[in-house]
Amino acid sequence: MYTKIVVPIDLGHTEKLERALTISADLAKHYGAELHYVGVTTTAPSSVAHNPEEFADKFKAFTADQAAKRGIEITFHTSTSPDPVRDLDNVIETTAKNLDADLVVMASHLPGLTEYVFSSNAGYLAAHSKISVFVVR
Repeated sequence: MYTKIVVPIDLGHTEKLERALTISADLAKHYGAELHYVGVTTTAPSSVAHNPEEFADKFKAFTADQAAKRGIEITFHTSTSPDPVRDLDNVIETTAKNLDADLVVMASHLPGLTEYVFSSNAGYLAAHSKISVFVVR
């Protein structure tokens, strides 16, 4: 049913991703699908990395660790943006389209007051993308 699965990864909040990581790996194993992690970083120093190269190295290490832990091959993709928060939805959707992905598995937090006015990244992507989006809380 699924051939390519994309999972957005926020290296600043990996402790909140466990369910999405587990579900995406299970789905990839079940369907024999490719699993792709996508990360977006800023051009300026951040709490995660001082520069895009350091971010790519950390993302590569995280992906390798997850691949070993989950027993599945995982490919990683990084993108650089001057404003990752603003560009995240576009980067995820563009990467998924370029990969010809048919599912995005995305972690999300419980909705709060602001989500009634502004949609979350997962909510926005689910509402506007032609690709199936599995939102994990």
